[in-house]
Amino acid sequence: MNLADLSTIQNLLAKTGFSFQKSLGQNFLIDPGVCPAMAEAACDERTGVLEIGPGIGVLTAELAKRAKKVVAVELDRRLARILPVTLAECDNVEILYDDVMKLDLKALLSERFSDCERVAVCANLPYYLTSPIVMKLLEERLPLYAITVMVQKEAAERLCAEIGTREAGAVSVAVSYYAEPHILFTVDRTSFLPPPKVDSAVIQLTVRPEPPVTVRDEKQFFQFVKCCFAQRRKTLVNTVSNTAGLGKERIKAALADLDLPDTVRSEQLTLEQLARLCDILYEEH
Repeated sequence: MNLADLSTIQNLLAKTGFSFQKSLGQNFLIDPGVCPAMAEAACDERTGVLEIGPGIGVLTAELAKRAKKVVAVELDRRLARILPVTLAECDNVEILYDDVMKLDLKALLSERFSDCERVAVCANLPYYLTSPIVMKLLEERLPLYAITVMVQKEAAERLCAEIGTREAGAVSVAVSYYAEPHILFTVDRTSFLPPPKVDSAVIQLTVRPEPPVTVRDEKQFFQFVKCCFAQRRKTLVNTVSNTAGLGKERIKAALADLDLPDTVRSEQLTLEQLARLCDILYEEH
């Protein structure tokens, strides 16, 4: 079955009575070049792949051609009428109808991919769940080699922004702490059915064996980072004073220890500087 052919997909959806649900962020890929490129970047014959939100199986079929095994987690149980048809020729694919945000992913990976040399995630993520899913995958420190996902272009630029630049934010810091992020290529909105209102991009997060910086308390560090980027138009001194409740003189003294001026903004600090600043500010607490 040619899942990149628009008329084939429309006929299949009509036969099964399937309708798109906007609340689930359902936009199915129909561009014949996108899914093969994603699959090539994500895996090889040694790899077990966890796919999140297979939709009608366009990406799933391409992953199955290249990976040792594919386990796809789909929230919408209505697709159980479609996926057995579209993936009938894929004997290395397992579909789980569940909510990935509620699953014990560490146990799932251990049970399903014990015979694979490495494990990766590949997915076309719903825009409204991009950051929660990405952060769940990273924060749980799963035994993943890489995460290759398609997201809204604006989200891709934010997730992959270089720390210390204007584009970076709290989520950029968190991603760079756990992984090395790269934008692989962009995807036009006309590549989807129905077409979304914005373009997309495929990013790859190569998971780090260890974070590039050492922090005393990870939870405290990420709370501090959120405070730093909560008021982007203000200087770091004013922002952190307002959001973290720390005295301005104390913040200025910590910045001086790092040879940073009082006028510096959070977006100008590197990952290492943010980590050191947090440790200095909270070393007595």
